[in-house]
Amino acid sequence: MPLEGNVTEESEQNFQGKTPDSLLNYTLLCLTMASFVWECFFCFVPSLLLLLLSLALRWPRVRSWTRLAVRAAGWRLWIIICLILELPLDRNTRALTKEARSPGTDVLSGSGQASEGPRLICKATALAKYLLRHCGSLARPRLASWPRGDPHIQTLYSMLCGRHEDTLQFTRDNLLLRDGGIIALDWAVGTRQGEAIGRKKWEGRREHQSVGKALGCFTATPPVLIVIPQSWGGTTPHLKALCHQAVRQGFYVVVFHARGTAGCPLTTARRTEFGDPVDLEQAVAYVHSRHPSSVLVAVSEGSGSGILLSYLGESGSSSYLSAAAAISPVLLGQLWFETAMPPLYHWGVLFHRKMQLSRYRSSFRGVLDVDRALSCSSLRDFEEALSCSSAQLQQTDATPPLSSQNSGLSTGSHSPQGLAPSVAWTLGERAYPAKDWDSYWERNEPLRDADEVAVPVLCVCSRDDPLLPPASTLPLPLFQSNPYFLLALTDRGGHCGFTLEGGSTSNEEVEGGNWSHVAVLEYFRVVADFLKGEEREQASWGGPLGEYGQAGQRSRAGNVAPPRRRRATIMRRPRLQVPEQSGTDGEEGNFTWKRSYTR
Repeated sequence: MPLEGNVTEESEQNFQGKTPDSLLNYTLLCLTMASFVWECFFCFVPSLLLLLLSLALRWPRVRSWTRLAVRAAGWRLWIIICLILELPLDRNTRALTKEARSPGTDVLSGSGQASEGPRLICKATALAKYLLRHCGSLARPRLASWPRGDPHIQTLYSMLCGRHEDTLQFTRDNLLLRDGGIIALDWAVGTRQGEAIGRKKWEGRREHQSVGKALGCFTATPPVLIVIPQSWGGTTPHLKALCHQAVRQGFYVVVFHARGTAGCPLTTARRTEFGDPVDLEQAVAYVHSRHPSSVLVAVSEGSGSGILLSYLGESGSSSYLSAAAAISPVLLGQLWFETAMPPLYHWGVLFHRKMQLSRYRSSFRGVLDVDRALSCSSLRDFEEALSCSSAQLQQTDATPPLSSQNSGLSTGSHSPQGLAPSVAWTLGERAYPAKDWDSYWERNEPLRDADEVAVPVLCVCSRDDPLLPPASTLPLPLFQSNPYFLLALTDRGGHCGFTLEGGSTSNEEVEGGNWSHVAVLEYFRVVADFLKGEEREQASWGGPLGEYGQAGQRSRAGNVAPPRRRRATIMRRPRLQVPEQSGTDGEEGNFTWKRSYTR
């Protein structure tokens, strides 16, 4: 105790003996140390917060709350962006759902299929039932939800982005047509470094799976897939991803490019109309001549369905195709041009088409009012200015009488598009511009000859497609009455999007998570399997062997006349309600694929 008292007294004496300057320095030193400690505390606060946050996120409940908060904030920000860009946020589909499920409608769906999954709307035929049993992609789990499943994000991603932009290699064939024009055919000849390993893995999986996993298993030679891009041309990342996956599954892949698009040279002052299948018909015949023993199938993207559906209707049972598919197709062309599109997509498509026209401005100036077309502010006016005689610069003596146009006989005079009389006679009515907007669609509506289609066609559509008219305008009676048309309808998918939910499937065949690619390629395989079964069944009871599996021919029964090729000059108005054919077996629609429905 005495020692402690002495120390205290000594400290007080030393403190009392200090000068004011020493006290000031001591105070400043204390403040500096306090400030340093405070700054260090603030420097470590962010790290401490991150540490606490990482520890908190390990708890499932906190992680779920955080995910919901971020999702809600992102959704509100996306709403603001959509309002600024004038993009539709939602589209009412209750009317279509009620119509599709109303009494008397043939709606087939896979067992255990979720309400948001794809639904197959078609006539109850043997092929439809076979697809539901063997095509597992049509009963795949639900598509991706927001944000990956947003229709605009999917659409823009499929057009502008992709995983396989630089992996495929193409070689081009320039095909000379009858009228002197040129179209381009890009053949996928292989993939670059690293893709050979993926191909080996695919072949290894195929050996351990059921027979017919790929369409190439059915024939000694690989099948040929003809890919038709959008009507404005070019190969989108979505289309490249489809080609990439088809090549890995053993297809020969060829991309069809219309004249004047995708770098294809324009040698005539004639452009391809929206539903003009003349060029595609020659391209399919050329592909068949190169691969006469291969199965030919075709798939279109978006507005490219116009010429594909027109070709199937005009060729009928004479088509070389065995099956066809259309992803986000334009089924009603006139309605598509007359329906307002969101400004972001509208101006993008219109700008792309004007750039194509301006490239050949001097070539078209003699037969078209190019300046008027370039000044149009809508796709409808632009198409009308290019395709209708009422909007073009023509001399009165340059256009033959209407009777000569319809008959395709121009006595010694050249057509307004600079075609020789023999070529104009071959093209018929298409050698001359349409009289007006309505007559243009009389000869170019994709479904104008829907009752002549003689190969199975799968249309993959989504109700939230921002580039197409509302889903309530889909011609459902066509799919309910015509056995060759099938509609796979989804609630989400955008335009050529159809992104799968992450982690919803363990299938390694899904490249880029695109459901439409998997469904279409599997559909071709199942259809080929079904048709070969039909051929075997016919051979077993001594009937005529069906040629449908190899060259798109229909097997005949009884005294049915052989197939005939329809002239391109036969034009019909669109028939949305397809009448019941004479070959159906009663009200139950027991359709047999041994019969021909082509007149």
